[in-house]
Parts: sequence; C-alpha cells; structure tokens
Amino acid sequence: MSGSDRRADIIRQVQNSSVPLSGSRLAEIYHVSRQVIVQDIALLRAEGYDIISTNRGYILNSAKSVSRVFKVQHTDEQLTEELCAIVDLGGTVKNVMVNHRVYGHIAAEMNIDSRRKVGEFMEDILSGKSSPLKNITSNYHYHKIIADKEETLDMIEEMLKEKGFLVEVKYNFSESQ
Repeated sequence: MSGSDRRADIIRQVQNSSVPLSGSRLAEIYHVSRQVIVQDIALLRAEGYDIISTNRGYILNSAKSVSRVFKVQHTDEQLTEELCAIVDLGGTVKNVMVNHRVYGHIAAEMNIDSRRKVGEFMEDILSGKSSPLKNITSNYHYHKIIADKEETLDMIEEMLKEKGFLVEVKYNFSESQ
C-alpha cells in the first residue's frame, strides 16, 4: 500500500470510528511504525483535515456549525455536574482554558460530547493522574462549547446561569478556533 493510499484509509478509519484511534493501533493495522503514523497525521493535517490528538487517540473534528466560549467557576465536586449538563443539552466541550497571571493563556483539548466521555475524563482526574486545570486560577476557567445551532448554545448558557457556574459570556464564535 502506498503512503497516499494509507493516508486516505487512515482518514476513513478515523472518520468512521466511534472511539479515538491510537497511533499504536493504526500502526498495527497498516504494519508500519507509530512514527510513520505520526508523520501521516501531520501530512493529513497539512492537507486540511482537522485531526485532533486526544489522550485516547486520534479523532476527526466533526463539522458543527456554532461555538461559544463561556467563562465559568465551580468546585471540583461540581465538575461532573457541569460537564454532564453541557453534553445533555447537545453541546461538546471542545477545550478548557485558563488565563494565568504568570504563565498567560493555557488551553487543553477535551472533546467531551457524551456522558461516557465525561466518565472517562473524571476517571482520569479521580485516579490522581492530574488535577483540573481550573485549580491554578481559583476555579475560574473558560470552555469553548460547540453545538449544532445557536439555540443550543443559548440553552447551555441559561443552564450555566441557573446552576451558578456562569461568570460571564466572553466570546461568541461562528467558526472553530
């Protein structure tokens, strides 16, 4: 199989997979090294494919139509409640961002769009691997939320207000960032 054929097939694999595909798994499928897969992913990104690396593997960023950044604050105990409420209303938690007074803007991809992914994320946090990024800024943080339409984002905003998590709406984006 040529490199271009392999890359075309990688796109199909990642696009059709219901779970993130790890570099190791892709290397196994195509009988190449993991480094070859990393290079293939870089070439695919250069071609314009929005492939995201998560801690569980590669995913193809699905084309959702709208996004908005919300500034929120809550405790560690309320983290599951916040994430589940967002995904239950049809939102995807694209990332988490903080503005640290010394280090500046720090962002981390999350790509949480289901209760199952909330559970996986919380399992990683509760296992002690690390603590939530919000903890370095007194629980203040931002989430970029992606949804199918503005009305969904409006419902998410209202829910965040009702739960007392919303600090302020900071940005309104129509395209991904």
